[in-house]
Amino acid sequence: MMRKILPIILALLGLGGGAGAGFFLRPAPDPGDQPPAAEHEAEPAGEEGAGHVENGPEYVKMNNQFVVPVVEKGRVAAMVVLSLSVEVEAGNTEAVYQREPKLRDAFLQVLFDHANVGGFSGSFTDGTNLLTLRTGLKEAGGLILGPAIRDVLITDIARQDS
Repeated sequence: MMRKILPIILALLGLGGGAGAGFFLRPAPDPGDQPPAAEHEAEPAGEEGAGHVENGPEYVKMNNQFVVPVVEKGRVAAMVVLSLSVEVEAGNTEAVYQREPKLRDAFLQVLFDHANVGGFSGSFTDGTNLLTLRTGLKEAGGLILGPAIRDVLITDIARQDS
């Protein structure tokens, strides 16, 4: 009889031990997930409470990556792939998407020019190099979007040598 009960007892002990370990070893709740009730009640209702979010910038990720060939001695020596996001004034996200073809064209021209002057050769991720590139991208974006554009962010960059 004991041989029949022992596996059941061991299974229950294992199940209870696993549940207890899971309960005691769970991660602590993140205090940023839910504001305390007093803070939540103190916020003004309606648009006034959301106003601080509307005044901040919006970030618009360009839909596709940019692929730039690096030409050395008449042949493609490498390919640079970049992902860009555009920082705009609040409420201008739709304007970026409406003008995306022109914006992509302007950005590609800056990227090709940067590649042609050796910007993607050597230590192409150097801070000065990237600052020059970002400035050129922002200026080109300003021609398309006007003062709505705040900055252009390089979110990913990779170089693949041939």
